[in-house]
Amino acid sequence: MVPDINPPGGRTIGLLKYLYRTSDIEAHVDPHIVAAYDPFVADPGRHPSATLTGLAADLDQWVDALKDKAPAKHVWHCSVRTADTDRILSDEEWATVARRIVNATGIAPEGDEQACRWIAVRHAPDHIHLVATLVRADRTQPRRHKDAIRAQAECRKIEKEFGLRQLKKGDGTAAKRPTSAERRKAERLGQEATSRELLREHVHRALVGASDEAEFFGRLASEGVRIKKRVAPSGDLLGYSVAVVGDRNAKQEPIWYSGSKLAPDLSLPRIRERFTTERDVPEPPALMQRAGESAPGRARRFSAEALDTALTVIASTDDEAAAAHIVGVSEVLDALAQTTLGRPHEELRDAARTFERATRSHIRGEQTRMYALRRAARQIVHSGHALGHGADGAATALVLDVLILAVVAAGHWHAAHQHAQQAEAARQTAMHLRTAYRAVAASPLAGIRAYGEKLSARTQHNQIAAIRSALPELAGRVQTEASWPALAAMLDQAQRAGHNPSVLLRRAAAQRELDSADSVSEVLVWRLYRLDLVPAEMPTAARADKRPAKQGRHIAQPAARPSSEAARPRRR
Repeated sequence: MVPDINPPGGRTIGLLKYLYRTSDIEAHVDPHIVAAYDPFVADPGRHPSATLTGLAADLDQWVDALKDKAPAKHVWHCSVRTADTDRILSDEEWATVARRIVNATGIAPEGDEQACRWIAVRHAPDHIHLVATLVRADRTQPRRHKDAIRAQAECRKIEKEFGLRQLKKGDGTAAKRPTSAERRKAERLGQEATSRELLREHVHRALVGASDEAEFFGRLASEGVRIKKRVAPSGDLLGYSVAVVGDRNAKQEPIWYSGSKLAPDLSLPRIRERFTTERDVPEPPALMQRAGESAPGRARRFSAEALDTALTVIASTDDEAAAAHIVGVSEVLDALAQTTLGRPHEELRDAARTFERATRSHIRGEQTRMYALRRAARQIVHSGHALGHGADGAATALVLDVLILAVVAAGHWHAAHQHAQQAEAARQTAMHLRTAYRAVAASPLAGIRAYGEKLSARTQHNQIAAIRSALPELAGRVQTEASWPALAAMLDQAQRAGHNPSVLLRRAAAQRELDSADSVSEVLVWRLYRLDLVPAEMPTAARADKRPAKQGRHIAQPAARPSSEAARPRRR
């Protein structure tokens, strides 16, 4: 249940006309009062003789009594909405909700005969609108300090008592929510979201992949938004604002939003922090170029390495570094959403939108610690779009496999710090990512499974022996999994390249625990793929090597890797 309190307005009649209007707003059905300061208030939705003008005059009585001393902004407006999955509440239940909200916010404390006048209007199944005038009968104004926070706290209690979906308690770090007026305008303009939400996403997209201010504003312009820069007399840039093309006010002027109004981390000073911290940081070691590998595939493999490091940092006790790496994980996710084609695109976009909430808390990240993730995201963006099949599909599945773990780790970190909303955002993000992973991984896994199913009985026996030698406690489980033939295929390819399957399996298993994996064999496939020991093109049945693998001979150690990566020890 979400309460949304708007800034005070100046026209009671204007708000009432909107609440009772049904002719051009499809969602408004049967508007009527479910609760009020006086049970005998004349309801224009139920009494033929009642009018909106009369109702407005009734609510404004104490305001009008003050004449020129009345507050200009005297209309308090709060909508309260249930979740899509909640049951439909009755009018009586909504009346209870309304009385509890006006009591909690100080608009009409229970038993206070001098309280403000108010009504609760219902014109849709899933929400009500509370309208009050901010002058009490004793001609004073109500004490409504932190009314939004108190309304949220009351809704958490109501959810539990009414058996509704229980939302997480906030910590004041969420981006500003769109107002009801903004949502109504988005509906009229046919936008998929409000201008504030669309612009926030555009700015995030532009920031991912930008190495300096000039590139950031260039990418932002290419997003198709209007940009207005605030420049000092000296010529220095002080700030910026953005607007959606076509979104105008009553004077036909663009409606501008500064970066800080979109989200705290999108102000120009906060954006500059990301750029300045990278200037003196050395470039990370390059990964070996695989034969036939595309630029998008290589960028994704690099990001998998950076995400693997982020996993360790997020699980550490260094909170500032962990917070920074969570922001970096968000940038990699956003970059993937921008550059992945096909069915997974929408899931990745939803994941990026959702995880944005998990990037903000009261713990400020140390920006210098996330440079590798920022560069990984930039490489993904600048390498271009990746196809959903072949080597590109395998590389995307690889990075999603690690990204899911990073997002889950971020959720655990937030939960440990009592960041309920951020932890929930991470949980929902992981669900989107798993859906995207299944769509991306299906094709490459099917190909290598087909290859594995065509291996000779003797070759499969040797790979089973390698599993029993390296992972005796998991061998039985692995052999029963649907992806076991894919793992056998990877081990066969590695052995043909001169590597010891048992040694590789131990190395892959040592990266992190396997007990929680849905499919151990599938996880091991991607870990082996990351070791740079197999070709860029995943093995498929169509190009299976007819030459029998050498049997019975095991090499003590993996072959040396012909790149700088060989000298860098991997984390165990």
